[in-house]
Amino acid sequence: MVTNNQEIVDSLNNLIQINNDRIQGYLTASQETDEGDLKSVFSEMMTASQECRRELVQEVSKLGGTAIEGTTVSGKIFRIWMDVKAALTSKDRKAILNSCEFGEDAAVNTYQKEIDGDALKGTEQLNMVKNQYSKIKSGHDKIKQLRDAANNAA
Repeated sequence: MVTNNQEIVDSLNNLIQINNDRIQGYLTASQETDEGDLKSVFSEMMTASQECRRELVQEVSKLGGTAIEGTTVSGKIFRIWMDVKAALTSKDRKAILNSCEFGEDAAVNTYQKEIDGDALKGTEQLNMVKNQYSKIKSGHDKIKQLRDAANNAA
């Protein structure tokens, strides 16, 4: 595989990892709440990341690379932090949404970094990544809105 393809694969694998983090994070968040509206939103977020992940894995394979499995170290730390915080706050809506927004910030930042980086410049994958960024950003904004509403209700 030529270096350029390897750089693209590495970039796409970073996005696969952040989507893996997001999927696991929302699975955890869904288990930490009994609120139907949150479970529904968390399910939407998981589905969006599963779709993004599927597209990214296809591109990595098309480029002759191997899609990464698992999550980032920071994602594991995020899930552990969410587990501890949820346990301490008795499934508190604000705490769960704050944790989710922390994860959403990481996802948005990772996408932005890959879009702004050199690896995807001028590639056919860049448009796909930008479209995924729009979905991820929309999810981020939805979580932020729910979190702000929960904070204002307190």
